[in-house]
Amino acid sequence: MQGKGLIKFLVIVVTIACLYSLSFTFVTRKVERDAVAYAKGDFAKEKAYLDSMAGEVVYNLGIAKYTYREAKGNEIALGLDLKGGMNVTMEVSLQELVRNLANNPKDENFNKALENANIRSKNSQNGYVSLFVEEFKKLSPNATLASFFATKDNSAYVNANSTDGQVESFLQREATNAIDNSFKVLRTRIDKFGVTSPNIQLQQGTNRILIELPGVTDQERVRKLLQGSARLEFWETYHNVEIYPMLENVNSALAATLKETEKAAGTAADTTKADSTEAGLLATLGASQDSLNASDSSANLLALQNPLFNVLRPATAMGPNNQPMLASGPIVGYAQLRDTAKVNRYLENPVVKQIIPTNVKLLWGVKPNPQTPEQLELYAVKPSGVEAGPILGGNVITDAKDDFDPQSNSPMVTMYMNSEGAREWRRITATASADANNKQAIAIVLDGVVYSAPTVQGEIPNGISQITGNFTIEDTKDLANVLKAGRLPTTAKIVEEAVVGPSLGQAAIDAGINSSVIGLIVVLIFMILYYNRAGLVANIAVVFNVFFIMGVLASLNAVLTLPGIAGIVLTIGTAVDANVLIYERIREELRGGKSIRQAISDGYKHAMSSILDSQITTFLTGAILFFFGSGPILGFATTLMIGIITSLFTSIFISRIIFEWMLTKGWSITVSHRWSEHTLQNANYGFVPNRKKFYIVSAAVIVIGLISIFTKGFSLGVDFQGGRTYTVRFEQPVNLEEVRSNLNEAFEMNTEVKTFGGDSQVRVTTAYQIEETSDEADQAVLDKLNSGLSKIQGNNYEIASSQKVGPTIANDMKTRAIYAGIASIIVIALYILLRFRRWQFSVAAAITTVHDIVIILALFSLLDGIVPFALDIDQHFVAAILTVVGYSINDTVVVFDRLREYLGLSKSKKDIGATVNEAINKTLSRTVITSLTVIFVLAVLFVFGGEVIRGFSFAILVGIIVATYSSIFLAAPLIVDLDSRQPAEPAITDAKSKAALKTAKA
Repeated sequence: MQGKGLIKFLVIVVTIACLYSLSFTFVTRKVERDAVAYAKGDFAKEKAYLDSMAGEVVYNLGIAKYTYREAKGNEIALGLDLKGGMNVTMEVSLQELVRNLANNPKDENFNKALENANIRSKNSQNGYVSLFVEEFKKLSPNATLASFFATKDNSAYVNANSTDGQVESFLQREATNAIDNSFKVLRTRIDKFGVTSPNIQLQQGTNRILIELPGVTDQERVRKLLQGSARLEFWETYHNVEIYPMLENVNSALAATLKETEKAAGTAADTTKADSTEAGLLATLGASQDSLNASDSSANLLALQNPLFNVLRPATAMGPNNQPMLASGPIVGYAQLRDTAKVNRYLENPVVKQIIPTNVKLLWGVKPNPQTPEQLELYAVKPSGVEAGPILGGNVITDAKDDFDPQSNSPMVTMYMNSEGAREWRRITATASADANNKQAIAIVLDGVVYSAPTVQGEIPNGISQITGNFTIEDTKDLANVLKAGRLPTTAKIVEEAVVGPSLGQAAIDAGINSSVIGLIVVLIFMILYYNRAGLVANIAVVFNVFFIMGVLASLNAVLTLPGIAGIVLTIGTAVDANVLIYERIREELRGGKSIRQAISDGYKHAMSSILDSQITTFLTGAILFFFGSGPILGFATTLMIGIITSLFTSIFISRIIFEWMLTKGWSITVSHRWSEHTLQNANYGFVPNRKKFYIVSAAVIVIGLISIFTKGFSLGVDFQGGRTYTVRFEQPVNLEEVRSNLNEAFEMNTEVKTFGGDSQVRVTTAYQIEETSDEADQAVLDKLNSGLSKIQGNNYEIASSQKVGPTIANDMKTRAIYAGIASIIVIALYILLRFRRWQFSVAAAITTVHDIVIILALFSLLDGIVPFALDIDQHFVAAILTVVGYSINDTVVVFDRLREYLGLSKSKKDIGATVNEAINKTLSRTVITSLTVIFVLAVLFVFGGEVIRGFSFAILVGIIVATYSSIFLAAPLIVDLDSRQPAEPAITDAKSKAALKTAKA
């Protein structure tokens, strides 16, 4: 084995890297267990404990130290289906954007074009702006777009002479800006929401933003938070020296209140008793005990004497003689991130509110300064005008660009205002910079958070301002986006939503762990029973494989979902595929009389091409699934692709290292037991001579299936048809027909009700108000649902999860699914063509792939309503189909690879039938053994994986059986019929083979 030293080094490095990546998960889990133990069931105390630990070092490696927040960012995050929470898809209203950019014209054709474009966007892959322009030109062929968009606000980009193409480019750019800005605003809102490990992604090429909020329970608050309009405002600020005396008064008042409470409680003044009373005292003020050190009496006393300044450090600077003094500027203090909630509670205290004047407003900065990553700045702004609001609204901004200061070449932002804003801005800046020794800052505030507070250096007469500071390039990009929030007045609405309750998430975790462990045990036992000591080597490689998968997932900060666990379980089954190929080849070499050392060497060498071809084709389907999938399906695709890479590494290298070590030690190596030694060894079945019978069988099943598809149809999941679905859990078993009847009456339309994981749990799907995605429509549907369910007397229920999918999203998902299926067939056919250089191989593979897809679709149509679990056609089903496609080609490629080997050895081209038949028989043992290992783990996944993925696991299980059948009976035999130069029947001359053929035909 060449390069053995390098391979050992790689194994050690990868192992250490995976241990390092996984260690963060172990550390955070320990902190969270401590929080649970501390809280004793009180969720508020648990959250307060974790907040207090956010900036504390919890993982010390010597060369690196990690706070709980940093460790949390490096752990394996759990998806909503495992942890519970909320998943939403926000859609930015481009219709509203285009209308606003045209100053809301009353023109009938213009507004009709907007409506038509909105309708077409539900069934079109083209962008909204392109659709609007097409519709406008249809309705107003003689009008120009410039006549509507050549406004004062747009004058920098559009004038009366602009062509329709130029205006369309402008609209496309503004649409992109609106989407990017909405993404920025939503990300900031989510960061402020306090969700652990939130996930927000901009869906490239669309006007949609995907958001995952694990662990949230207040869904209504989330909806309001996400769907509110962005408010960009400019506020005058105070100097720190103006506010500090007020903060001193607040601190004194809090301390006095603590002292009065202490006296009222009858406690002694002994400081040693402070720690026993602090919890009650601080609770009176709305504070918590978390930031105090209960073991340090002096610290406790300091906290009681200076409660505010214990958590809010005044902004200071070094003055003459290196003496600290109050810093100039609008920043009045700094607080640790973990203490900001406590500062807010202090400031909301009734006693404190009486001290703070109505003309003082305290706001936090948007994020910590890079120099102090655990601190947040507190600003003091000055309400103005009759309404005591901002000095200027953000709607006056016409544009903002990230730029560079020509003098210092440092990043800055250039801001442009309309004529109205420019006039007001001139007055504001003149006032702010009037005192050369005491220039004021203007705070830029979005949604109540300060993004920047630059000091005004002089009067700005033309509305064009340069904002400079200690910015990075990324900072200026973000600030420019924020400033454009006032320029692009549009809203983002929730068009898809999924809510998973924590109890359902825990059930999914239990099901996933159980199926993974049982599946792993089944594979390990089978490999030892069949391959003896070589099976033990393969098992060690499989265990390493699972370890590497988890380590890579952690290093990529991937989100682990239930389909992701299914991907790991499936990988456990397929991980032995490469070992099976190697072992079967070793057995062949041993039968040829070679020594065990030489057989192992040749076995690895001759199996390599089959291993690579089979795994690459499966990886390609995983990549297609990753590209076209979304949500939990991405987790499945990720684990599948990672599993393929790690299984190649472990089965080829780690198992080989173990064999080399065993040979060095002189250990006996066996690749079979006595009972399994000759299994399918001399197989010589007539697959090619009987191929037409198999064609007829497949054709009959397909015809029956197509009849069912066109007459009975499918049960489409909510993500393919739109609507709302709810998982309802009852205390006792319910009558399905009673539930369905009550809900049909409540919704006044047919409602789909199916058993979901037991007689006491159902899944309800309704198309009621399917076109409406507003909060009001959501509540109306929920009211109807509760109205129908409440009629079931004496059986309490809870809604464990819910999902909403708008019609536009549903159509997009169906389209992407179709594209994924077509792309998989094309990509695999091209790979086969490039790899084997015979079009017959490529066409046979494509036909077999289509055959497998149609068979599975037919079975889902035929069996729907017959089997006691849901067989919905949804995103999970598409993932299952593509997985089966990859596996089918995996099996087929192994046969093709052996056939290519035989064709290369054969000088005559007249025995193609016999050659194909021999190739199938020679690889039959590998095909059957690999299929059995995969079927074993899929059966475990089907039984123990939980109801959420039962239909998904059933589709893969059935698909693997169909794929095994097609790879043996159809794929290679088709080559005989596609190659017209060759005889259709194989030449069989010896008596033993003739007898086998006769038996096969019989």
